[in-house]
Amino acid sequence: MTFQFGDYTLDLAQGCLRSADRDVDLRPKSFEVLRCLVENAGRLVTKDELIEAVWPNVIVTDESLARCISEVRQAIADTDQKIIKTVPRRGYRFSIAVSQHPANAATAADAATPLATGTRAGVEQRRADPPSIAVLPFSNLSGDQQQEYFSDGITEDIITELSRFSELAVIARNSTFQFKGKALDVRDVGRQLSVRYVLEGSVRRAGDRIRISAQLIDAVSGAHRWAERYDREVSDVFAVQDEVTRAIVTVIAGYLNMAEAERTLLKPPAAWEAYDYYLRGAQTYWSGHTESAVASTYEARRLLESRCR
Repeated sequence: MTFQFGDYTLDLAQGCLRSADRDVDLRPKSFEVLRCLVENAGRLVTKDELIEAVWPNVIVTDESLARCISEVRQAIADTDQKIIKTVPRRGYRFSIAVSQHPANAATAADAATPLATGTRAGVEQRRADPPSIAVLPFSNLSGDQQQEYFSDGITEDIITELSRFSELAVIARNSTFQFKGKALDVRDVGRQLSVRYVLEGSVRRAGDRIRISAQLIDAVSGAHRWAERYDREVSDVFAVQDEVTRAIVTVIAGYLNMAEAERTLLKPPAAWEAYDYYLRGAQTYWSGHTESAVASTYEARRLLESRCR
């Protein structure tokens, strides 16, 4: 199937955008954003619709979507935003006429023929099957159930950091936390969540010291791809999260856009006490889904509004 608009042709069979006789470069996620907008030309496509279509079961921020929109606009020379119009706080509308055509025989044959160089094939494979990872809840080895919030918070932050890489499919928290406290073969987890990699680990906190262990496992073969242990001061927890994220991305770097793999993952400076209150508040909020929702919500609010001494 191909779509034509202005001087451009969006070829779904070949997975490319063309203008005249040249291909226009687009990252896979940006290509999918354009595809979704073109297929729904003339109507408002909400941010939630786009995120669900392009990043299913993955936690992403509006920043990731905005970046893709910016790249698409640049690719189709929409500097004045007359083609893709922004509907404030709601979504986007593809506002020019689009014609739709079935793929011709030549296009279908080209799509079915292996490419000699393998370069284009590699790109297409990445579009069809991006690397995926599930971060299982880190085990709390502190011997204190009251520290459960801390290990859960570390897990959630690693999920969030990995989700910044738009070409890496990261399974959402709600899906991975169903395995919390269960002894499972990671290959079973991989099959259930349809992921290639599984990250698991543990957190031990004693006073002002923490020990975080993490290991990346190939969910298909069960083989360990990477493992590391970090002994740090509690105040260095942000640096540890970034190191874990960088190490994982390095292992999977062959599948990722190298420009993204080199992104800096530094968190803004923050007081350790504020971060601790945040983790406690988040844990209390999530517990409200299974316990007293009203009481948990008020307690979460109290913790999140707490001030550091």
